[in-house]
Amino acid sequence: MPAIDLNSDLGESYGAWRMGDDAAMLAVVSSANIACGFHAGDPAGIFKTVKAAAEKGVVIGAHVSYPDRVGFGRRDMDVTSEDLIADVIYQIGALKGLAAAAGTTVRYVKPHGALYNRIAHDPKQGQAVIDAIRTIDPTLVLMGLANAPILDLAKQSGLTVVAEAFADRAYTPKGELVSRREAGAVLHDTQKIAERMVRLAREGTLEAIDGSVIAIEAQSICVHGDSPGAVAIAEALAQRFEVEGISVSSFTSAA
Repeated sequence: MPAIDLNSDLGESYGAWRMGDDAAMLAVVSSANIACGFHAGDPAGIFKTVKAAAEKGVVIGAHVSYPDRVGFGRRDMDVTSEDLIADVIYQIGALKGLAAAAGTTVRYVKPHGALYNRIAHDPKQGQAVIDAIRTIDPTLVLMGLANAPILDLAKQSGLTVVAEAFADRAYTPKGELVSRREAGAVLHDTQKIAERMVRLAREGTLEAIDGSVIAIEAQSICVHGDSPGAVAIAEALAQRFEVEGISVSSFTSAA
């Protein structure tokens, strides 16, 4: 039976400000990218999500970011390698502490927002993130954009990697994500999204925004927790995968 990991960005609420529905998403996904406080999330909320993930048997990853609460981590930043290494170590360490208190462990790292997009093609910042992971825990898996140079760079540095595709995002003909500033960048039709992801899981291809067919080899699919209708999208994917005989399981199961 073919298998695919389903992940979502969680733990992003802050105080009275609610972001997404963590409890509902944790009933569907196999891996949870949990905010570490730099772009979103407060300690109590993050801990609550970590404990809920542990109870559901969902694998936990550190969703590290630039220090950018106001911009939700979506503003690009030029930072020194020294600062970025320390920032990433700090965030992973914080989540590791909360995970240990909840009786579970952090298994992977997925950068968030602008940092994710920057390191996909920026070897300097990419290497800084890799060095941070190797310094604090070289057994952690790095999750990155499918087909992006960061994956090869991480493998060359000795890390295990997992390639990721996005269920609710459009792709360019070059296999990159369409900028959120452009029309059609975020997808909302649950049935069309499900059809796209079944094709991805079975054939390793997707239709780009211009109608061309592109190759995307991915072991994990992300549904953004803050997208409108995120839970409905995740549930539609899980239901369609079950019908198609595709198992939803964390990529760490095969590690």
